[in-house]
Amino acid sequence: MPDYQVLARKYRPKIFREVFGQDPIVQTLKNAIKKGCTAHAYLFCGSRGTGKTTLARILAKALNCSSLTADTEPCNSCTSCRQIAAGSSLDVLEIDGASNRGIDDIKTIAESVGYCPAHGQWKIYIIDEVHMLTKEAFNALLKTLEEPPANVKFFFATTESHKVPATILSRCQRFNLKRLPLEAISEKLRMIASDMAITIDETALARIATFADGGLRDAESLFDQIIAFSEGSITKEAVQEVLGLIPHELFFDLDQAVASNDIRVAFNIAQKLFLEGKDLHHFLEELHAHFKTILLSKLGSEADPLRKEKYEASNKIYTQEQCLAILEMIAETQSNIKTAISEQIALESLLIKIVRVRLRVPLEHITRKLIQIEQSLIQLKEKPTAEPAKAEVKTHETPPASPQAPPPPAPAPAPRAMEAPPIMHEGRKKAHYDTLVQFASVELDATVQHKQKGK
Repeated sequence: MPDYQVLARKYRPKIFREVFGQDPIVQTLKNAIKKGCTAHAYLFCGSRGTGKTTLARILAKALNCSSLTADTEPCNSCTSCRQIAAGSSLDVLEIDGASNRGIDDIKTIAESVGYCPAHGQWKIYIIDEVHMLTKEAFNALLKTLEEPPANVKFFFATTESHKVPATILSRCQRFNLKRLPLEAISEKLRMIASDMAITIDETALARIATFADGGLRDAESLFDQIIAFSEGSITKEAVQEVLGLIPHELFFDLDQAVASNDIRVAFNIAQKLFLEGKDLHHFLEELHAHFKTILLSKLGSEADPLRKEKYEASNKIYTQEQCLAILEMIAETQSNIKTAISEQIALESLLIKIVRVRLRVPLEHITRKLIQIEQSLIQLKEKPTAEPAKAEVKTHETPPASPQAPPPPAPAPAPRAMEAPPIMHEGRKKAHYDTLVQFASVELDATVQHKQKGK
């Protein structure tokens, strides 16, 4: 169909009430409009797809709307609202900061701010990706931003607020848009599916919402792609196939391999991931999330309701210390895999360590054993032993020898310089010290047994 509109544009919020997940910011803006105390410059910050430009457009419509509703919503039917929605308004100018970033572009704005609005009450400039402006462009904007004409407002949007100069930040009211929670994204997708008469199961919704990483626009784009792929209802298998996601059953298979100490599963999982071309970094993130869920469930948090029974079974396999050790292994692999010669070998090594995590002797147990052995040695030294009787030895009397000068004292040996410990990387150093502690435990234990046998 030539007139088809992608979901992200078709279901883009047109009024404040349709904005998901940003309730405090929406309430602040509506109150400012109601009280007539809107600022001359706003800065909307946040990651992609959270609603920065959308909020700027809705605010511009509300300020210039001639038929504002009782709950401070734009009517979307007056001339101003329709022109802003179509992008043809002379009073609201949208500027892409990435392509219009030079000083000449900002000078053009500074020259045009003196003109009165054509239809509405305010002349509004929306600059998207404002952090892309050059230093000279920011400096040229300072004076206009500090003392703008009475009927001019500036709305800025950026994904990288740290790149905006402090002189600009201090002249704006700043709003930090947070990533949308999974529930908000799922609710919006559920509403879209209902409007389009599409059947989708809850597991598939949750997978799309998780993969979107807090961006509603990303979730809508993914949903658009999955709708095109699927025929009829949308299942979690369809979502996994389109997005190339890791099936959760793989992680539960790994848990069972840990319970049975089956190393073959580690190699099978690594081979499956590489043969299917899965994203290794995404797999490590999912693996980290899996064991984080197990750890939190051991600490009393509720597990994923869709997989509650499976997580309860996995919960019984690990101790809290083992979960922490596995999370540390995954984090170490994530940092080292970028420089690894073979990513497959690095992944296999990680999975083998996870499978064998229950066979590791905790460092606390070894330390406790060393303390017990040390105390046993101290008790053996302090215990008195019977001395053998000395036989009397008769000696012949000899005349006293002539006094001789005592020999000169031997020079004290020079102090030995301590050898510097070998330099090791952090990961190898930890393994080296663990090995030393284990060997020390065995040696001390054998010494105590030998002492006890010799009594």
